[in-house]
Amino acid sequence: MLTILRRALFSTVGKIIALLLLVIIAIAFALADITGVGSGGTTSGGALVEVGDRKVTESELQDRVRNALDRIRQEQPMLDMAQFVNTGGYEQVLEQVINQLALEEYARKNGMAVSKASIDGQIASIPTFQGLDGKFSQTQFDQFLRQQNITAEQVRDDIRRETLIRWLVDPIMGASQVPQQLALPYASLMLERRKGSVGLVPITAIDPGAAPTDAELTAFYTRNRTRYTLPERRVVRYAVVRPDQFAETAKATDAEIAEVYRKDAAKYASTTRRTLSQVIVADQNAANALAAKVKGGATIAAAAQEAGLRPTTVDNAEKDAFARASSPEIANAAFAGERGTVVGPLRSPLGWHIVRVDNIEQVAGKTLDQVRGDIATEVTQRKEAEAMSNLRARIDTAIGDNATFDETIKESKLTAQTTAPLFPDGRTLEGGQEQPDPVLAQVAQGGFALEQSDDPQLIPIGEDGGFALIKLERIIPAAPRPLADIRQRVVADFARDRQLQGARKVASAVLADVNKGTPLAEALRKTGLSVPPAQPLEASRGQLAQMGQQLPAPVRLMFSMAEKKGKMTEAPNGGGFFVVWLDDIEEGDAKGNAELITQTRSQLGELIGNEYVEQFAATIRNSVKIKRNDAAIARLKAQLGGQTPAGN
Repeated sequence: MLTILRRALFSTVGKIIALLLLVIIAIAFALADITGVGSGGTTSGGALVEVGDRKVTESELQDRVRNALDRIRQEQPMLDMAQFVNTGGYEQVLEQVINQLALEEYARKNGMAVSKASIDGQIASIPTFQGLDGKFSQTQFDQFLRQQNITAEQVRDDIRRETLIRWLVDPIMGASQVPQQLALPYASLMLERRKGSVGLVPITAIDPGAAPTDAELTAFYTRNRTRYTLPERRVVRYAVVRPDQFAETAKATDAEIAEVYRKDAAKYASTTRRTLSQVIVADQNAANALAAKVKGGATIAAAAQEAGLRPTTVDNAEKDAFARASSPEIANAAFAGERGTVVGPLRSPLGWHIVRVDNIEQVAGKTLDQVRGDIATEVTQRKEAEAMSNLRARIDTAIGDNATFDETIKESKLTAQTTAPLFPDGRTLEGGQEQPDPVLAQVAQGGFALEQSDDPQLIPIGEDGGFALIKLERIIPAAPRPLADIRQRVVADFARDRQLQGARKVASAVLADVNKGTPLAEALRKTGLSVPPAQPLEASRGQLAQMGQQLPAPVRLMFSMAEKKGKMTEAPNGGGFFVVWLDDIEEGDAKGNAELITQTRSQLGELIGNEYVEQFAATIRNSVKIKRNDAAIARLKAQLGGQTPAGN
């Protein structure tokens, strides 16, 4: 809701670029960004930034930028490094790193420290480092370190830093309280309603004119080269390992099936299942009275209801399970009686149990032949999983021993494949907008997280436990497609652009008439073009917040206008131009709307807490010695943005 307020009333907040890393940081998420910033290691490259006695090298910042891009690609898979850098991502990451180190330096200067036991506990609680039993696995931890090419000490340093930051920031985030009277005008603003009308001048109403000459087309193509630029693509070598590859060698033998049947004899033996009704009473005297009523003919439900209790029914109860839920004595008694027997009161840690046997079902046992198929499937799946796990471990060991992709493939007897140039989402240029093969989509995601100098990597494939060994083969930088290859598309874009400019001129004329007092409907008719009639607009600010990204452009524009005025805005996808007229503003009044005021107070408090954190971080940065190598920072940005070759 307060996105609207934030934009309309707190415009300075939009200038915050490093705040997100200062709020509460989940350690598991932070692990995706561990590169040992400021750890004083032997990473290559000179220091770009010095915060106190901590240094950030070129390679460290480069790793941080790549990790940030990888996270954003999870939601925007087509984003490449050049786009990320050129839209401000590089500066944001740099500011985040400086803020982190400044806060850590401040904490250390003020005697704050994180114990080794605390760090170890946090590491052990991270699911990534846990085995199948849910406990910390040194093997999983070591594998993670190898995959990320980092040390255990770098992990500890990052967790130590994030913990110190949380200790500093959490109290500030929770210290903002907003009085009701301060929240009232903002809550009232959410009830404000606006009424107006909108007209559209579509490009389809504009004559596209004559076909462009070669010179016109070339000039248009040159001006719009970015429109025809293909994002970075990558060629990846890969080998897939799936459970079905072990189907023949993992087949269950008769001996294995018989052994499982023998070990699980109790599972396949005949058994008795009972349906039991049960009431648990805290007091023995009350339990005796209730049991007497049931034994006297009353239903257990009626007797329980009279005592203010509610019975429970246990369907398909087995003796061992019921004993664990109550006590062995109660289970023995309940499974010894016939149908209709009332047992109890008998005591357990929960209280006094009165149990009635409602039904008894004898379940016949199953012979080996009856369950042979199920056991065979179970054994085969287990053997496949073991074979997969063993192969993965051998590959992981080979990578750790610096084996090449080809050496690992040969040793593991796998079949290597090479992709066509892939976009980040796994699509190819030839495939157009077709959905990519799911395996290639995952291979592409892994490939875009690698550099050509990186070792081969193992990535998960599919939902069946499969995996792939991948190696980045080649990077094809972003570049515009040749005009000759896309001439027909450029001709169509030229005509569409000409229509859009024509629609802009017509819409500007309509807007001028409207602001001189001509009704919008009449101004649209005066154009002499085939345009849709004007449509009414009406909305409240609260509705704007609810619609979020689905908010139509004319409605958004209507809430940034003065009453009895018109404005114009471009339609989505270059489809023309909207002309919006705001006729009336009806102010809201949230007095008496306790729910809205409470919600507004809460969200304003969060917003103000963010402001406090921003001010706190700025103050700390001013109190800590920070030295920047601006020339080196600019050089790395140009390199990552594709403006200069590496090393220049």
